[in-house]
Amino acid sequence: MLNEMMHRPIVMQKVVDFMREGQLDFEGGLGEIEAYANELGIPIVPHETAKFLDFFTATMQPSQVLEIGTAIGFSASLMAQHLQADGHLTTIDRYEKMYERAKENFKKMGLEDRITLIEGDATDVLPTLEGSYDLIFMDSAKAKYIEFYPECMRLLRQGGVLIIDDVFQGGTVLDDEAEIPKRVRKIHRKLNELFDTVLNDKSNRSTLVPLGDGLLMVRKEAE
Repeated sequence: MLNEMMHRPIVMQKVVDFMREGQLDFEGGLGEIEAYANELGIPIVPHETAKFLDFFTATMQPSQVLEIGTAIGFSASLMAQHLQADGHLTTIDRYEKMYERAKENFKKMGLEDRITLIEGDATDVLPTLEGSYDLIFMDSAKAKYIEFYPECMRLLRQGGVLIIDDVFQGGTVLDDEAEIPKRVRKIHRKLNELFDTVLNDKSNRSTLVPLGDGLLMVRKEAE
């Protein structure tokens, strides 16, 4: 199993089932990418989170979007459909097997001109980026979220939104560290450090959304 946390719901199972089965499927190429990923167990955002991203980006209609963690390009393709006419999405991934498949999917979706895929580690890439992003979606190495957070806030425009995915780790993030398997204690510790940093920051606005494995959202209030 590539991501066991995808199968540990953080709300009642019947509610999860309803959110996943009661909302319309995506049509066309986007639906095909989602079905392909689910069939092979490739870790993309679950359907309820995808529907939220679809609603949120359609409402926001961003001009510039940054994504950290491309996988096979599902969430990037979803968000890119709601860009403004002259908008652009930049996405970063270091895993060749993933980003090569993403390139194929962007081509199939007709999104090659609207998406730039940067091949590399976000640790190295983020400090090199300039610009002002309306929306940043972070779905990558959980232990590095706290490291990426300052760079994301630097790149985000005032009033822009950062969405951080998979922050609850199936609810285990709330457990005592002694109860956490040693192989994932660093993730546990770093996510709790992220919570302490973000949720206690009075200079920005933040909220938690119990969709998928949990979203942490931050609105940048001031430069």
